[in-house]
Amino acid sequence: MFAKTHLRATAAGLACALALATPALVSAETAKPEAAKAAAPAAASSAKPKVLATVNGQDITENDLAIAKDDLAGSLPQQLQGKARDTYVVDFLIDGALVSQKAKADKLDATPEFAKKLAYYHEKLLMETLLGQVAKAALTDEAIKKTYDDALKAQKPETEVHARHILVATDADAQAALKRLKAGEDFAKVAKEVSKDTSADGGDLGWFTKDKMVPEFAEAAFKLEPGQLSEPVKSPFGWHIILVEGKREKPFPALDEVKEQVSRYVVQKAQGELVAGLRKDAKIERAEPAADPDAKGDAPADAAAPAPAPAEEKKK
Repeated sequence: MFAKTHLRATAAGLACALALATPALVSAETAKPEAAKAAAPAAASSAKPKVLATVNGQDITENDLAIAKDDLAGSLPQQLQGKARDTYVVDFLIDGALVSQKAKADKLDATPEFAKKLAYYHEKLLMETLLGQVAKAALTDEAIKKTYDDALKAQKPETEVHARHILVATDADAQAALKRLKAGEDFAKVAKEVSKDTSADGGDLGWFTKDKMVPEFAEAAFKLEPGQLSEPVKSPFGWHIILVEGKREKPFPALDEVKEQVSRYVVQKAQGELVAGLRKDAKIERAEPAADPDAKGDAPADAAAPAPAPAEEKKK
């Protein structure tokens, strides 16, 4: 309850911080090895796809089913699996065919608005297809292992402690709790009876680094050796009695624990490099100055207008 908000990665999620180094150009699902493979276009099969349903003469094939299942993967009911899942998606495709046939009959595909959206989704699908190919090519066992090894080598040694605490409202309450502990009472028992921090079982805070706690608590905890009790420590949350149970160098998570995060980083890095290269070689022109992504809120009404940006923006 008194840990500081922080952006540094914990041992269990260190690789997550790496994933923030480049913008996410595809979903997290695409970063998974099996999903990356599915993202690349499958080799055309010489066999005619099996027809699963026919709607007013329009065939719905197993190829349509595969595409729809991939598209709807995140929104399909989790309780539907196997044949029931396929039936659900085929029914979706049947309904879609019926509605689209009615829309064509009403000539909705002949409107300017439809043409604009079709062009947009055509571009979007091309982008996703290329990024999927990049993901598949980048996501190799060698690349994952190298990225993990590089992060491991770059990790700076950092101490963490395993501690318990008792949190009370006043110095007098802290002194009373400390007296019981020095008399030999079990720390966890006293914590359960008097501590205001009910989120920590028996006062157990687990392992943490110094930056995870408010300064007053952290300074006191990291001066203690395993088995030592602190004197009452005041923080914005109240008064603490701290017992340090262990001290060690923060371990680096095993590759198996962070493989998904590392995979996501590998994919995002490859895709980010592709886009950066394309931008570098492109002639990009903006009709209006680009907004500052770090700006917060709108400028005051009487603020001076920004100087116009050059008509041509050459990315470097």
